[in-house]
Amino acid sequence: MPKGQPNVVPDDGLTTRQRRNRPLVAVHTGTGKGKSTAAFGMALRAWNQGWPIGVFQFVKSAKWKVGEERALRVLGDTGEGGTVAWHKMGEGWSWIQRGAQDELSSEEAAREGWEQVKRDLAAETYKLYVLDEFAYPMHWGWIDTDEVVSVLNERPGSQYVVITGRNAPEKLLEAADLVTEMTKVKHPMDAGQKGQRGIEW
Repeated sequence: MPKGQPNVVPDDGLTTRQRRNRPLVAVHTGTGKGKSTAAFGMALRAWNQGWPIGVFQFVKSAKWKVGEERALRVLGDTGEGGTVAWHKMGEGWSWIQRGAQDELSSEEAAREGWEQVKRDLAAETYKLYVLDEFAYPMHWGWIDTDEVVSVLNERPGSQYVVITGRNAPEKLLEAADLVTEMTKVKHPMDAGQKGQRGIEW
């Protein structure tokens, strides 16, 4: 299926071009490895198309070294493809100006991140949003899933959103255009092997 030919053509009144270019919401969930990696693969393709990209990492610590981050930041700085903005909750988010004594809890930081995503969607800041590990704050009840679905359904312009994380809420899955569930069949950690440089990070 290299050309992505659909099996059915819906009677929705859209032309083939309109339907093909309709912006999507994608969700990568499940217990298997590769959810974020697949989302960053989408970001690479978006960068190649010249799209501005916003990455929001909702759970990963600022201390974690993510190989995709360095690669996408370097690519974003080349001026050849799209721009790349990368935000990590563990860094306190780049837009929050707070004193050293005024640290946010993880729950508060996740809410602040979602508020920034909403502002960026309203302003059409990016064409692709990677909301990495965003399923967790919804699963934990920190962020209201109904609100997320409503905001995504009403986002203006041509903005694509990919959300990763285990335990994605059912309402989010129902609202998404593309849902992939990563299922673990076998993993080296099952045999006591720790994550490897170049594979896990």
